[in-house]
Amino acid sequence: MNYFSSDFKLGILGGGQLGKMLLYDTRKFDIHTVVMDPSEDAPCRIGCNEFVQGDLMDFDAVYDFGKKVDLLTIEIENVNVEALEKLEKEGLRIYPSPATLRTIQNKAKQKLFYIDHDIPTAPFRRFAYTSEIHTALRNESIDFPFVWKSARFGYDGRGVKVIRTYSDLEGLPDVECIAEDMIPFKNELAVIVARNSKGDMVTYPVVEMEFHPSANQVEYVICPARIAPEVAEKAQLIALKTSRAYGHTGLLAVEMFQTEDDRILVNEVAPRPHNSGHYSIEASYTSQFEQHLRAILGLPLGNAESKVGGIMVNLTGEEGHTGKVVYENMDTIMKMDGVTPHIYGKKETRPFRKMGHVTIVHKDIAKAREIAGKVKDTIRVVSV
Repeated sequence: MNYFSSDFKLGILGGGQLGKMLLYDTRKFDIHTVVMDPSEDAPCRIGCNEFVQGDLMDFDAVYDFGKKVDLLTIEIENVNVEALEKLEKEGLRIYPSPATLRTIQNKAKQKLFYIDHDIPTAPFRRFAYTSEIHTALRNESIDFPFVWKSARFGYDGRGVKVIRTYSDLEGLPDVECIAEDMIPFKNELAVIVARNSKGDMVTYPVVEMEFHPSANQVEYVICPARIAPEVAEKAQLIALKTSRAYGHTGLLAVEMFQTEDDRILVNEVAPRPHNSGHYSIEASYTSQFEQHLRAILGLPLGNAESKVGGIMVNLTGEEGHTGKVVYENMDTIMKMDGVTPHIYGKKETRPFRKMGHVTIVHKDIAKAREIAGKVKDTIRVVSV
């Protein structure tokens, strides 16, 4: 099929920053795009050929949208899977598949998937309701501390909480959840695997993630990860095993823990472009967004190696600021060598909302990390 400068229509469910960055490459290849998002101010609106405002969890909205396009992909997992399953039965190509999405949408199902496929992961208990954890604690079938995770709709640090005492359980929603053992770890790592519809696969280098201490959000992504080569190889092999188990088409971002004794445990996955791969726009031969397009269209996969060391700094709204966004000191960071800002186009800021990111490239990763720290200390995402 001719995808370029043709009547082919690529549908994207979700119009946020991931979709916007994916559109950089659809425009480069002149691929016609149709995007659906619930917000009339979605960042994608400025860059797609057609925009549809609609609820991603509504069966009819998703089904009707799918009938408009020739191939459907996502930039967010929280979409109506039942509608996708019907569309798939009617012959629409959908990547990632509805079956993959159904598993990944639920953290409990994800964890059971890893057990079933002999993929290393932290021990856990599954609960139909958060209130059942009190009984489990009284019966000593679980112990403090542990990590509570909502089975569904957790995102960007929401739906996750470290539980050290009974008081930490107060105020949590009474929903299906898991209680995961607290694992002492050295590093949080991630590997992005690309797999096209023909089964060809490539992996990006292992990245290291540094998290904000209170928001449970990634602050820095460092590529390559500052780990031993044998640990990096182990992480990539486990990521490939995870990808083969899912049999996905497109990208699969595999988030992992490196334990104190250098075991690798899979935390969770995302079947789409991912925050941990934003550095690739400037630092890689093939960005994760171009790679996703290559994969879902069945085209040859690009070189996933890095041209240079890269660090991504997340730009999030500062605490105490809600309203029309202002980016302070942008001119200062743009004077720094190797610094490229990406602004997502969200007009309203709020505490810890992802508003953009900055990539720093340098042949010396230690120097890149030093510059990244200066960027983080300089730019401010505030409200009027």
